[in-house]
Amino acid sequence: MKRVAAAALLAMALAGCMSISKVDGEQVVQGKLAVQVSAAWNRMRDPWDVQPFETWTQEGLPLDHLRIWGGVAPGQPLVSKPVEYLPREDQRAQRVPTFRSNMPPEKLVNLFEELYAASGTVQITRIEPTVFAGEKGVHFEFTLARREDDVMLQGAGWLAVRGGELYAATFVAPRMHFYPRLLPMAQAVVGTARIRAATGTASRAGSPPS
Repeated sequence: MKRVAAAALLAMALAGCMSISKVDGEQVVQGKLAVQVSAAWNRMRDPWDVQPFETWTQEGLPLDHLRIWGGVAPGQPLVSKPVEYLPREDQRAQRVPTFRSNMPPEKLVNLFEELYAASGTVQITRIEPTVFAGEKGVHFEFTLARREDDVMLQGAGWLAVRGGELYAATFVAPRMHFYPRLLPMAQAVVGTARIRAATGTASRAGSPPS
């Protein structure tokens, strides 16, 4: 399985000019959100598709991804406008999920529902309070019936707002086998999240996620 995953990662990198780098130890996303990585992940970066989040994977993007947002300011979108959001002849353009100040928890979760709806049919299955990055936040779970291949995926998300900015992480993988096996690895990263203070030091470590 590891050889297959490595080959898949290499093929994706060569096909899309995507760079792959191993991440472990302390990592800082957008200069604001620090996490500790004990088991190495693969960071995926595409110079032609710059996003406001980092994307990490264990087995390759078709099989799993961990996305981390390190401080989204009010009025900023959660995703750069991808092909799925471009207008089609038979429908109006979908709205790009954009963070607004003073959004209630259910509206914050809806942002991620909108984001993943670009790839298929999303159903939110759970919303509950949690602590993320040392702040009172929300944990949510969802299913995603991926449009391109009809694969059913399971997802989990964590979010919190501090200083008027949104901090979040989502993990998604096929519901059978990959999600239950890899979720603990994603939770191990998310549970270490902490928001860096203005001086550059990190503050208030997060509790283990749900």
